[in-house]
Amino acid sequence: MAKVLVICGATASGKTSLSVACAKNMNGEIISADSMLVYKGLNIGTAKPSMEERDGVVHHMIDVIEPEKSFSVSDYERMALPIVERLLMEGKTPIICGGTGFYINSLLYKSQFGNVGANEEIRQKYERMAEEYGKEYVHSILAEKDPESAEKLHYNDVKRVIRALEIYDITGKAKSQQQDALIPRFDFTAVSIDFPRETLYERINLRVDEMFRQGLIDEVKTLLASGVTEEMQCMQGIGYKEVAEGLRLGFPEEEVKELIKKNTRNYAKRQITFFKRMQNHTILPYEEVTGTNVQKLIEEWVLCQTK
Repeated sequence: MAKVLVICGATASGKTSLSVACAKNMNGEIISADSMLVYKGLNIGTAKPSMEERDGVVHHMIDVIEPEKSFSVSDYERMALPIVERLLMEGKTPIICGGTGFYINSLLYKSQFGNVGANEEIRQKYERMAEEYGKEYVHSILAEKDPESAEKLHYNDVKRVIRALEIYDITGKAKSQQQDALIPRFDFTAVSIDFPRETLYERINLRVDEMFRQGLIDEVKTLLASGVTEEMQCMQGIGYKEVAEGLRLGFPEEEVKELIKKNTRNYAKRQITFFKRMQNHTILPYEEVTGTNVQKLIEEWVLCQTK
């Protein structure tokens, strides 16, 4: 049976190169699952793979929206899910590659939220509130009723924010307190690369240094000059937020760089924790991925699981 392959894990852990190697050996195409790669014009700070790094492999869900626009998990699911389904129908291997766990889960699972039914009247009430008072207002209501769910959901993800409120109003209990039923859409295998924490942090630090050499500050200046504001969703990404604030407040470049490194390391820790709980997940020793035996790894760890 055809499977979906997921290459996930922490930032700077080598996901891109492994996904390209797998795609070239598995008749595959890559669906990016990164909440920042969807934005056009955000290249350096997102470590967006260059055409050379993509090595002729088709990549989806990169550069799909303008930086001024908001983009939610629901938007990602709506755009990316048909790509996965089409590739499977064509006999190709969909390779979901990225570190945004909620994006990945939106493709792999149908979430039934504890099988709580729908209530159109409640839903329409909150939809009207969102139109009249704004998405942030509706999100603030969720923060009062269900702080844990509000913490996980961005206010732009209106559909899921309203669904969480709907569940609370129907049951009297927060969605986060209920047992979600995750129904897999596909047969899938997930892999990630395991680096010693100190090695991963060094890779992150080197990546940030390279971003500054490539011109991250100028990239942010260009975005701001084009009309992108600090408040927009794309500027909340690590790297962009710190540089924009540093430019506004006059922070030294080295101070901004160190803050980005620190925030990226903290983000990597959260990613590792998230993916450790993932189903059908194999953690590969980094020695087997970074050496010359990638082909062997693909055959032993990946191809055998997609038969």
